Amino acid sequence: MFYEFQHFGVSEYFFKYHGESSNFPTHLHQSFELIIVTSGKTHVTIDNKEYFLEKGESVLIFPNQIHTLSGLFGTRMVCIFSGDLVRAFTSKILNTRPKENLMYLDDKLINALDNLLDSSSILEKKGILYCICAEFDKSAEYIKKPSFEENLIQNIFEFVEKNYTGDCELNSLAEKTGYNYSYLSRCFKKTTGISFNTYVNMCRINRACYLLNNSNYSILQCALDSGYKSIRSFNRNFMGVFNITPREYRKRVKKR
Repeated sequence: MFYEFQHFGVSEYFFKYHGESSNFPTHLHQSFELIIVTSGKTHVTIDNKEYFLEKGESVLIFPNQIHTLSGLFGTRMVCIFSGDLVRAFTSKILNTRPKENLMYLDDKLINALDNLLDSSSILEKKGILYCICAEFDKSAEYIKKPSFEENLIQNIFEFVEKNYTGDCELNSLAEKTGYNYSYLSRCFKKTTGISFNTYVNMCRINRACYLLNNSNYSILQCALDSGYKSIRSFNRNFMGVFNITPREYRKRVKKR
């Protein structure tokens, strides 16, 4: 699923999960994200830099760094946490980026993080997260982050997040921001590796999957609520992603 902007930057937000090394499309958010490979390999792209991670290797992704996860095989632990949980570190790295996101954590620290529960106290979470950030900081080099295009890309992501269930045209954003349509399109493709329309379709398909899984809406209603104007275009785009129809997808999910 896509990370939604409103779920991030929340004060003292903490979320951790284990999962297989599946694909996760290009996105960004306002929190830190720690990815630890627990078996096999994972491919992560952060600000156009590629990392092929093996068991025991990790990356710490900073807030608003654009990143993509591609599953090779294996499993990973992912921890997403608000900068408010590590305010001293957040203040130190303000307006900077790490030259390298790669880091190595010892088993003791990984186990401590793994044992954290949603019900664990804020003090426990802060203590372990500060230890992780301190470990990263020991060898990290920081550079001043680019502001112009980065903020522009974030604006495009936020525009899609707010509008993908309705009219979500790049022309509208161009008029709103004063930027040239072609420039916005090129900038987005250069930064994310995919076209603006492809990304909008990803968001709509993601929303449709959620509705198919968690509602009794008809297929048509799922399509309309996800931003598609016709069942025909919905079926065509859904088939292009999953190679099955939305109806078949819903049946398989219910069987599982």
